[in-house]
Amino acid sequence: MGREFVEIFDEWVHTYDASVGGEDPEYAAVFENYKDILEAVAKKAVSPVAEFGTGTGNLTAALLEKGFDVTGIEPNAAMRNATAEKFPDLVLLDGDFLDFQLLQQPKSFVSSYAFHHLTDIEKEQAIKLYASLLPSGGKIVFADTVFESDEAKQGRIVYEEGEGHANLVEDLKREHYTTVPVLESLFQQNGFDVSFTRLNDYVFLMDATKR
Repeated sequence: MGREFVEIFDEWVHTYDASVGGEDPEYAAVFENYKDILEAVAKKAVSPVAEFGTGTGNLTAALLEKGFDVTGIEPNAAMRNATAEKFPDLVLLDGDFLDFQLLQQPKSFVSSYAFHHLTDIEKEQAIKLYASLLPSGGKIVFADTVFESDEAKQGRIVYEEGEGHANLVEDLKREHYTTVPVLESLFQQNGFDVSFTRLNDYVFLMDATKR
């Protein structure tokens, strides 16, 4: 993920699970159906799995429950510690979407609520990199906030401003949320067949398979 956002999680690590659990009304729509979203990613993944942005280990748990061989990649030390406390036997490495090491070739790269930390240019670099590392039939399965169009994004910002959700509005303006057409083009140009499934008002599941 974009390293410029890493320090945000030094504080958020203490309340992250509460936020994704719906205890923060401002972000309730963003994390609606959170457990189902993680399960949707896990269902599409293929082992062995490399997970970007493990955070506090919630998607990791869903993957491990399916018996997958998981390597966690997380740039924030506090988040790595949180995941390591839950899963002391997990292979957990310092890294991000573009700068990471692998101990084995994965058959899928997965992530939840993190790919938006990359600019669209960085997203393109990442997808191209994963294409070079995955075998034919290998997968990228990401769940993240994505908008159907730039107009839809701006409409959501206006709506959240009207609701008085200042922190969420700041996030929407600051981070690199992109659109379905942009991502679809990036995946296709790099040799993937991809589908997008809306999972709540903010999140789409991206299911990409290398041709």
